[in-house]
Amino acid sequence: MTPRSASRRGGVEPFHVMEVLKAVAERRRTHDDVVLLCVGQPSTPAPAAVLAAAEQALRTDVLGYTEAVGTLAFRTAVATHYRDRYRVDVAPDEVIVTTGSSGGFLLTLLAAFDPGDLVAITRPGYPAYRNDIVATGCRLLELECGPETRYQPTVAMLDALPERPAGLVIASPANPTGTIIDGAELAAISAWCAANGVLLISDEIYHGISFGRPTDCAWHYGRESVVLGSLSKYQSMTGWRVGWLLLPKALRRPVELLQGNLAICAPAISQAAGVAAFGAQARSELDAHVRRYAANRDLLLARLPELGITSFAPPDGAFYAWCDIGHLTDDSQRWCAEVLAATGVALTPGIDFDPADGHRFMRLSFCGTGAELTEGINRLVAHLG
Repeated sequence: MTPRSASRRGGVEPFHVMEVLKAVAERRRTHDDVVLLCVGQPSTPAPAAVLAAAEQALRTDVLGYTEAVGTLAFRTAVATHYRDRYRVDVAPDEVIVTTGSSGGFLLTLLAAFDPGDLVAITRPGYPAYRNDIVATGCRLLELECGPETRYQPTVAMLDALPERPAGLVIASPANPTGTIIDGAELAAISAWCAANGVLLISDEIYHGISFGRPTDCAWHYGRESVVLGSLSKYQSMTGWRVGWLLLPKALRRPVELLQGNLAICAPAISQAAGVAAFGAQARSELDAHVRRYAANRDLLLARLPELGITSFAPPDGAFYAWCDIGHLTDDSQRWCAEVLAATGVALTPGIDFDPADGHRFMRLSFCGTGAELTEGINRLVAHLG
């Protein structure tokens, strides 16, 4: 009997940073010298208040299935966060809790678009969004965004499109560039989407990590957009897999039904503990992490010229530097593999985020300790010298 082959949906491109982590694991088996400048997650655990709340929940709660939309306690905490942080009035019923923002994005694609619909994303941009769009049968439109627009889309760019997309995905702060969309431009993009019947999907999962440039919520400018949120980045809770969606009314019930069938609910322990992530005690601890990211950012920007790197996206937020390494290679994947083999420093090749021009870019993460960053840069300087 001939074995059945995988579907076309399973033929998506790899998330190349995961391939880097495979090589890192092999390096660790043979050497004890790896410096991770490739990871997209904090190097710190969840806040102490979250860990205490998790311990309490483990001792006293059943931790069975929750409502598909999430617990009322967690949805209320999210809604209160938006009122306090953004002065946006959000009701708990407008929040759906998801298995990380990744689960929320997939639910949004399934609920909002049919196969063949055109969905636009920025290039460079987060590769899993590109791959999810393709896997769900939608058509992909990549908007080439460079330094002239600070690697973010503009209304002029959208007006020039030969075909109006059904959806537009933006991210601010963005992965891999770290750039933030100005409030005026976000307002203009939101208005353009509303006027043209385009669903705006705003990835705001890096909010809380910014360096002197304000972040704004898309719901300031209309509630027909989708906002993706998560405890992963600012709150140092990547593996807890809890995120949320702010949804326009027409999508809430479809997303609830899909969630109930695909995942039943987000992890109960993460929701129970995650309420504490919004409290003052947690914020004090987390803001200290952001101050460390800021110090690392300043260190990195001061030392990039030692690597001959003078062209990079302005890292307004998150913890990444998107660096042009065209003077070093025209094959970033091969170059990053060679650097890891020669130095033990792990970097992310740019092709993960930009299939067209990423061969001459890399993403460097500065979310670890200052000592790790210094050691990594020192090794790269010695290697290239």
